[in-house]
Amino acid sequence: MHPNVKPSKMPQLTNMAHATDHAVSHHSASPIVPRLRLGKLCVAIPASSPSEMVERAEASLKDSHFFEFRLDSLTKPAAALPYIKQFLTEHREATAIATCRRKENGGNFAGTLTAELEILLKAAQSGCQIVDLEVESAEETKPAQLVKLREAGAALLVSFHDFTRTRSLEQAADRIEAFKPDFVKVVSTARSLADNLAVLRLIEDRSLASHVVGIAMGEEGLLSRVLGPRAGAAFTFASFSDGTETAPGQVSAHTLRELYRVDHLDTATRIFGVAGNPISHSLSPLMHNTAFRREVVNAVMLPLKVKSLDDLLTVVRELPLAGVAVTMPLKQEVLPHLANMDSLTARIGACNTLRTGADGKLYGFNTDVAGVVRPLEKRLKLKGARVAVLGAGGAARAAVFGLVEQGAEVFIVNRTHETAVALARQAKAKALKHEAFAKQQFDVLINSTPCGMKGSKQALPIAERELNAKLVFDMVYNPMETPLLKLARARGIAVVSGVEMFVQQGARQFEIWTGKPAPEAEMQRVVEHELRRRG
Repeated sequence: MHPNVKPSKMPQLTNMAHATDHAVSHHSASPIVPRLRLGKLCVAIPASSPSEMVERAEASLKDSHFFEFRLDSLTKPAAALPYIKQFLTEHREATAIATCRRKENGGNFAGTLTAELEILLKAAQSGCQIVDLEVESAEETKPAQLVKLREAGAALLVSFHDFTRTRSLEQAADRIEAFKPDFVKVVSTARSLADNLAVLRLIEDRSLASHVVGIAMGEEGLLSRVLGPRAGAAFTFASFSDGTETAPGQVSAHTLRELYRVDHLDTATRIFGVAGNPISHSLSPLMHNTAFRREVVNAVMLPLKVKSLDDLLTVVRELPLAGVAVTMPLKQEVLPHLANMDSLTARIGACNTLRTGADGKLYGFNTDVAGVVRPLEKRLKLKGARVAVLGAGGAARAAVFGLVEQGAEVFIVNRTHETAVALARQAKAKALKHEAFAKQQFDVLINSTPCGMKGSKQALPIAERELNAKLVFDMVYNPMETPLLKLARARGIAVVSGVEMFVQQGARQFEIWTGKPAPEAEMQRVVEHELRRRG
């Protein structure tokens, strides 16, 4: 169990009945807070010039009317205030936080505490409805200076940042509460997925008595950024765009709204994950969140950067997660932790899909098999078909076992022949040496090797003259049009792309998790569109 997690409290995370309303109610002595109308997304705006700062705010209005002006990103922060005043005058619906964090507290402002307080005071007078003062500055500030800042008419947000780890969050919140601020902001750094649980619990525990914001920075902290408002946080922070992040792991406002639908998450939303390392480029969240939206399923999938299986299992149990798509090496590591698994998972020795049962136990499935079998079933009768599989690794195992079960005659060709022999023996298939393979004809040729993958040095898994099949199936899906598929098309041979395999295994996951038919065409469309966008 993670040291920051109290097991008796975490199950409450599924019953967060006090998710934030857009209107903030009165909590402190400030008369300002009741009038603030906050969205769930605050867009952090850094800039290199005052004009760029308001231009970015203008551009962000399509995603949110709530901004944090990072004045400490400017060489002369005070120079931006007339621009901000004009912007807020023109956009009465906008709410703005002014932040001018000093360097010693993790910001970029090189000035003194007095200079910081002066800028925040002027920001309040310029129309910023909230000013952010880090707790270290608050503790150095004379009471009279804080009174002066409050009297300027802005709500006070006091913030704490730990740029190295997640620990002692309650103590940090207590330090902040000593100043009776309008908003309590506690930010840590996630070194594991389980660190999110500590942050979400802090939000849940404190959000009835305070307007609280809690975030774990870093890629592992994404859960806290997306689920914070669902746990009762006043709001969460987003970046203006990819590449303009003001904190590690910050996600763009567009991504939080469109991909993770943060505005629509509530206590009934089921949380799914795709777990692995690396995981940031996974297309699974896009594919599944599109499917959830299309089929009106109240669920969201998040990428989970996993460094250990124990870390993942802690989050699965304590959050809890409704299901997880797992990548290697977790596909094998998770097997001993399953209450039950389908027969193919047991035979293949790999599980790529977890579902949490009503009893809280984990059930395992292998949908990689469906990713191979379903596209082929649409094109030919598999019983008695001669299928050659190039490679004998994890991807090949799912193909070989699945096709043998369908009655196909499967031949495995691998650079290390002994590995092919071992897999053939396990799956009741046949192993072929390369020279024998080159002399035969097949109904289907499947490439399970990484040859042709983006960044791979080897383009083709076989020589051009060895393309000896009626149908060529490449499991590689990035690029969509692999060298092998191009060669097959040039020869007039029918092809199956790796995108179709990826979508079909995802469609089977969707069915396992929701009990509904998957919107396959829509899932394929968004995956292909994103792959083209990435080039």
